[in-house]
Amino acid sequence: MSGCFYGVGVGTGDPELLTLKAVRLIQSADIIGYLKIESGQSLARDIASQWIDKQTELPIHMPAMSIQREQIKQAYDQAAIAIAKQLEHGKQVVFLCEGDPFFFGSYIYLYQRLSKNYHCQSIAGVSSIHASSALAGIPLVQQNDSLAVLSSRNSDQELRYALENFASVVIMKAGKHRQRIIKLIQQSKREKDSCYIERAGQKHEKVEHNINNLTQENGDYFSLFLIVKNK
Repeated sequence: MSGCFYGVGVGTGDPELLTLKAVRLIQSADIIGYLKIESGQSLARDIASQWIDKQTELPIHMPAMSIQREQIKQAYDQAAIAIAKQLEHGKQVVFLCEGDPFFFGSYIYLYQRLSKNYHCQSIAGVSSIHASSALAGIPLVQQNDSLAVLSSRNSDQELRYALENFASVVIMKAGKHRQRIIKLIQQSKREKDSCYIERAGQKHEKVEHNINNLTQENGDYFSLFLIVKNK
């Protein structure tokens, strides 16, 4: 009998935001997998570190996101092969995923490669949207409000449409696109509705309620804009 592959959401940084189920699965896992960037850091592992003891660890080395997408696909292909070998031996494999596994999560790419042949289960985690909303003290939606969620990879036209037609808009992973997003917000006359958040739930979290105070520099990869009517 093959094992089960769990995508466990560990939230955005605060270990206290893990669910009881996430902690139980991490503690009982045979194998703990997680992404590890070129610097050797793994935010997901750092968040869950207090519950990792004697489990075998399976770090998945991921090239920089600026590298051609084909290399990133190869990294996921190789990781899926390594995980499949463990599942074939009946091992329970937990993959730690920042935020929620099925919300812009790296787990999705492994799930797509493994779910046809192995039992997979996603354990929900606190997403960056909800962590940011709580940190900034801004309700996302109420009553008949509409909500659009986009990333900085969306086109100007798509971002502008959302800003002009939805009461609440979240623009994820601002990063190097921060200035472009600010200009689109200004063009849509929604500066007063907007708030910028970096690394919600982490040590160096940042909230800026007046986006006109932001510098011309690029934003952090773990950053987003909340644009909420009458915030």
